[in-house]
Amino acid sequence: MRNRFLFFLGFIICFLVLSYLFLYFKAGSQEIVISIRIPRFLLTLVTGFILAGLGYVYQIVLNNPLAEPYILGISSGAAFGSILAAVSGLFLLMPLFGFIGAVLTMFLVWQLARLGGFFSSTKLLLSGIIVGLFFSALISVIMYFNQKDIGNIINVLMGNLGHVFSNLEWTIFRYILIVSLVIMLYLFSQSEKINIISTGDEIATSLGVNVTRLRKLLFLLGSLLTGVVVAYAGIIGFVGLIVPHIVRILTRGNKRYNLILSACGGAFFLLFCDFIAMHLTIVELPVGIITSFLGCPFFVFILVKNK
Repeated sequence: MRNRFLFFLGFIICFLVLSYLFLYFKAGSQEIVISIRIPRFLLTLVTGFILAGLGYVYQIVLNNPLAEPYILGISSGAAFGSILAAVSGLFLLMPLFGFIGAVLTMFLVWQLARLGGFFSSTKLLLSGIIVGLFFSALISVIMYFNQKDIGNIINVLMGNLGHVFSNLEWTIFRYILIVSLVIMLYLFSQSEKINIISTGDEIATSLGVNVTRLRKLLFLLGSLLTGVVVAYAGIIGFVGLIVPHIVRILTRGNKRYNLILSACGGAFFLLFCDFIAMHLTIVELPVGIITSFLGCPFFVFILVKNK
């Protein structure tokens, strides 16, 4: 108990220090902090919170350590929808288009994984990769014919948390933020059922869990959250892969609070990555580059560990 208390105390102290540095390091003026740093701070926290939380959920319900929105192709579908809205000048509708793209992707992945009469998490992951590549090809076509919008497209593809909100966008974002947090709270309320699924479909069904229905609902809600994240922050990979694994290692198999710990850990991890992206070089880097540099070797580690 004492070690757990010290761990959480250390986490909170590190989070507060990092938050202060994120908001005020080289800020220049209070106006920059209020108009630029605080919106970016909130967007970063929410993005990391959602991505890591969904990563944990997908890994549990699919019983596969490599599952996350980026690997499943959902991020690519959401990016296609968001980019389509952006090049059409419908910037305010990017979250809606992102959600539609994410849901369409999940539907295609699910149907592709069911071909042949049987369903497995491995088939679902491979289907996600295939569908993700397809939407990436469509995005390349959009880039080729809309080179004047290439800056906006690159921001979506590489992950950029430096979104500049207009007054109307900021108002819409706050409402979307509330809805997203309500959905995450619902996921937390289903933690026990989600953890039961990890024991196997037959055991979960015998314990009264409607596995198929819960999976579909989780994927639908996950697609909604992914569409929102990609619309504002772009594609940021590996957050949902790295953080849940670290949480499981630290908690040593105690699954009770792993979902909330993964979500909070994702917020901290992405805040750290974006701080590096802002100040590592003279020119600010897209945060997706930083998470990919950290995520690729971690991906290899998981493959070797689960060979």
